[in-house]
Amino acid sequence: MKLEKIISISGKPGLYKLISQLKNGFIIEDVLTKKKVSIGNSSQVSLLDNIAMFTFDQEVPLFDVFENVAKNTEYKETISHKSTDAELRELMKASLPDYDHERVYVSDIKKLAQWYNILHKAGYITPESFVKSEVDAEQPAENEVKTEISDSKKAAPKKEKVAAPKVKAAKSSAKSAPKSTHRKMG
Repeated sequence: MKLEKIISISGKPGLYKLISQLKNGFIIEDVLTKKKVSIGNSSQVSLLDNIAMFTFDQEVPLFDVFENVAKNTEYKETISHKSTDAELRELMKASLPDYDHERVYVSDIKKLAQWYNILHKAGYITPESFVKSEVDAEQPAENEVKTEISDSKKAAPKKEKVAAPKVKAAKSSAKSAPKSTHRKMG
């Protein structure tokens, strides 16, 4: 999936693609401008792949919500994050009908709309971007990744390059490093 290494950085506007890890941080690329910069380990980083939105009975991964928004808008841009609260809630209701109204705040929906539009402008929102490839199916399950992270002192077998940034980002969390824990919107 094209979207798996996209991150949000606390205090920085926009979305970034994780390029590689440095000794003291990461190299990232702005998804819109393609400008590459480095950030330190003290930056608060969230992988969009690890963010979920609450429904009444489960947590739905953010990319599944993006896919629903894309299908509802025929893969076009959606409403602005500056729209009214009622319009934003209507977008959420159309994209995730059983979302938990009490735990998913308007600010979360604004972020969803803003991030979706950024990814659309950058060319990430296409029908092909939501198709799971065989590589995605072979990636370790979430529990396997968590186990490897918790056993970080043991020598872990090398994963495919696609999965490496996620694991490395999570391992680095010892000294206020980028956070890539499973974050829930709402």
